[in-house]
Amino acid sequence: MSAPTAEWVRIGDRYYRKISLYQDIFDPDLELENYILRGAPLSGAVAIYRNERSLQTIRVSSAAKNGIDIYSCSGKLIRHIHWDQGSVKGIGWSEDEKLLVVTGDGTVRCYNDLQGDFTSFVLGNGADEHGVLECKFWSSGFVALLGNNSLISVSNYDEPRPKLLATPPSDHVVSWAIIPPSQSLSLSVEILLAIGETIYVVDASECEDRMLQRGPFKHIAVSENGKFVALHTEDGKVWVISSDFQDKLSEYDTLAKTAPRSLEWCGNNAVVLAWEDEVHIVGPDGAASKFYYDNWVHLVPDIDGVRILTNDVCDFVQKVPDVVEEIFKLGSNSASSVLFDATHQLEIQSPKADDSIQLIQPLLDEAVDACIKAAGHEYRIPLQKQLLKAASFGKSVLDLYNSDDFVDMCEVLRVLNAVRFYTIGLPLSYDQLQRLTPERLVKRLIDRSEYLLALRVSDYLNLPTEKIYVHWASQKVRVSSTDDDSTCRMIIEKLKGKAKVSYEEIARTAFDEGRVQLATGLLNQDPRAGKQVPLLLDMEEDTVALDRAIESGDTDLVLFVLLHMKKKLPLATFFRTINSRPLATSLIESLALDQDRDLVKDLYYQDDRRLEGANLLLLEALDQKQILSKIDKLKSASKLLQDSREHASQAKTLDEAQKLLKAQGALNTELDVQLSGLSINETIHELVKIGQMKKAQKLQSDFKVPEKTYWWIRLRALVAKRDWNELEEIGKNRKSPIGWEPFFNDVLSAGNTRLAAVFVPKCTNLTHTERIEMWLKCGLVAKAGEEALRAKDKDSLEMLREKATGNAALEVERMISQLAPQKRR
Repeated sequence: MSAPTAEWVRIGDRYYRKISLYQDIFDPDLELENYILRGAPLSGAVAIYRNERSLQTIRVSSAAKNGIDIYSCSGKLIRHIHWDQGSVKGIGWSEDEKLLVVTGDGTVRCYNDLQGDFTSFVLGNGADEHGVLECKFWSSGFVALLGNNSLISVSNYDEPRPKLLATPPSDHVVSWAIIPPSQSLSLSVEILLAIGETIYVVDASECEDRMLQRGPFKHIAVSENGKFVALHTEDGKVWVISSDFQDKLSEYDTLAKTAPRSLEWCGNNAVVLAWEDEVHIVGPDGAASKFYYDNWVHLVPDIDGVRILTNDVCDFVQKVPDVVEEIFKLGSNSASSVLFDATHQLEIQSPKADDSIQLIQPLLDEAVDACIKAAGHEYRIPLQKQLLKAASFGKSVLDLYNSDDFVDMCEVLRVLNAVRFYTIGLPLSYDQLQRLTPERLVKRLIDRSEYLLALRVSDYLNLPTEKIYVHWASQKVRVSSTDDDSTCRMIIEKLKGKAKVSYEEIARTAFDEGRVQLATGLLNQDPRAGKQVPLLLDMEEDTVALDRAIESGDTDLVLFVLLHMKKKLPLATFFRTINSRPLATSLIESLALDQDRDLVKDLYYQDDRRLEGANLLLLEALDQKQILSKIDKLKSASKLLQDSREHASQAKTLDEAQKLLKAQGALNTELDVQLSGLSINETIHELVKIGQMKKAQKLQSDFKVPEKTYWWIRLRALVAKRDWNELEEIGKNRKSPIGWEPFFNDVLSAGNTRLAAVFVPKCTNLTHTERIEMWLKCGLVAKAGEEALRAKDKDSLEMLREKATGNAALEVERMISQLAPQKRR
C-alpha cells in the first residue's frame, strides 16, 4: 500500500489531496466536450445532456439518441430519459437527488426519482415571452435568467411558486452566481450579476451595484458557506473576496491566454479552475497547484470538495481533514500520530510500542478519538483498518473508555465501503454521509434498484425496510411480463410475514399501469380499510369500497365513500345501493338532515317511509316565518299520511294544526296580537289574559278542549293577569271541574291571602287538618281554630294555641274551654 500522504499536495500552508475514485468511467467514444454535465450534491448521480451550441459541428458524425443520460459516479448508466420537449436551458439537482430540467419557454420538469416519473410546472412571469437563457441551482431551489435579464426564483419543488425578483440593468450579463437563502444575510436568495466592469447584487426587493472595477468577470463562484466569492477577471486573474465585497483576500494569476471553462469552489478553502484538460487548485494567499488529464475535464462541486470527471477517471479533490493531517503529516508529533506509529511498532513486536504509549498516556483518549475520526475520512480500506487498529490498541490500554464511537464508526465505514463500490457508484465522504443521513442513503439505493444492498444497510443500521419492499414490488409490477395472477402470487409470497408493508401503494402502481386485476388481488392483502378504499374508488369499484368501509366500522370513511358515490351515481341508483346497507342509509340520513333535506325527502319517498317524510315536512313548517308557508308544509305532510290507516291519528293531528294556524292568523289580524306558533292551550291562555273570554271559549269549543283543561288554563291566565275580581266571581260558583284547591294554591302563590281564604271553605273534599293548614297559610289562626272546633280536634287547638297571638289567642282559649266540658261528660 502506498503511503497515506501519496495523494497529498501542499498548497500554501495547507494540504489537499486528489483521491482516485473510479477508472474507465465513460465510453471512450463519448465526446464529453460536446456535453453538459451536472452532478447531484453529496456524490449523487450525474446527468449528461448534449450541448446544443455544438450540435452543428457534430450532427453528421453523431448517432446518439436525443435525451438525458443519468450515470453513477462510476459511469454506470442508471436511466435514459428521452427528451423531445424543446431546448434545454437548465439542468440541475436538488440535495435529495431530484433532477430539474428547464426549457427555453419556462417549462420545468421535476424528476422525483431516477425512474423517469416527473411532475411539471411553468415559471410564468414572462418566461414564455422572453425565453430562459440559463439557470443556477441550489439544494432546494433555482433561479432562472430570462432574455430580458429578469430573474425568477423557485424555492420549493414540492409547492413551486415562481417569484419575480428585483429588476437588474438591461446590459449583457457576462456571468452570474447565486447565494442560497441559508447562506445569505437576507435569508432569501441573492444573485450576483457580472455586468460591465462591476457586479450587481439582486434579491427580492432591490438591485445594488457593488462598484467593482477591472471587469468584466468571466466567472463567478460562491463558496459552500456563502462567505467567499471567487471572480475571474478579463486579464486572467482570480480574486477571492468576502461575500459582502468589503475585503479582498487573495489574488492568483493563471498566466493563461484563454479563460477557464469552469470555476468552482472546493468546499470553503480553495478554488478550482478547469480548462479542457488542465486543472488549477488555488488555495489561500494565491498559492496554487496544477493537474493535467488526458481527456476533457468536467467539475462537479460538493460540500467538502470537488469531483473531477473525464472519460477515464473520477477524482475527488478536497482539503485534507485536520484530524488526518494531524496523524500523517511529516514530522507530526501529535498524540494520535504517536499512537498510530505505536501500533506499527506493536506489529513488529518492538519494545518502543510501550514507550510510545507511556509518552502520550495523558492524551491517549484524545488520540483514540482522533484515530477513529481519521478512519472515517479515509477512502482506502487498508488505511481505515490500520487507523481502527490503532484506536483499538489505544482504548485497550485505557482503564475507562466508551467504545460507542468506535462501534458506530465501524458500522459507518462498512456502509460507506459498500456504497462506494464501483457497481453502486456512490463515493460518499464521511461528512457527506452525515449531511445525507442513512435514511436518505437508503432512498438513493432504492432509486437505483439496489434493493439487496438497501435491505442489508437498513438491517445493519436498524432502519425500517417496508419502503424497500414496496418499491421492489412496484418495480416488479411495472416490468413484469407474466400474467396478473402469477405476478400477484409471486409478490405475496415474497412479502409474506412483512406486516408493515403497504399493499395499497403496490396496488396503486398496478392500477396506474392498467393492471386492474393485479391491483385488486394485491389490495385484498391490505388489512387497512383506510388504505384500500381510496384506491378502490379510483378503480371505480364503488360498491366494494363501500362494503370495505362499513366492515371497518369507521363512519368517517363510510361517509367519504357515500359522498363520492352521490356525486357520481344517479340518485335512484345511489338509493338502491345504500338501501341494503342500514349503516350507510342512517349515515346519509343524519348528514342530509343538517345539510340537504331534499336528499332526505327523496330517500324517504324511495323507501315509502311516509311518517318520516311527514316529520321532515313538519320540521320545515316549524322553520317557516309566514303562516301560509307553514300551512302549505302541513298540508303536504298530511297528504303523505292520508292513504295510510296506521297513521290516521298523525294525519288528524296535522289537520288540526292547520286549523289552529288559520284561527291564529285570523286572531292576529283582528286583535293585533301574535299568537302564531302557540299550542291551542297557549292560545287560549293568551286570549284569557287579554280579556277575550268569548273567543277563548269558542276555541275551546272548536278544538274540543276538555272542560277541566279549559278551567286550568283560565285559572292560570287570570292569576297571571292578577284579575282578582274575575276569580272572586268564579269562586261564587257552587262547583269547579278541577276542584277549589288549585284556586287556593295559585292565588296564594300570587300573594293574595284574602282571596285565597275565600276558597278554603269550598274545599270540602279535604280533611279538616288540611283545611287548618290552608287557614294557617292565609294567616287566619282563629279560622283555623273554628275548623278544629267543628271537628272537635283538641290536639289541633293545642297546637294553634302555641301559634296564636292577641285576640286570636283568646279565641283559641275559648274554643278549648268549650271542648273541655264535653270531654268530662
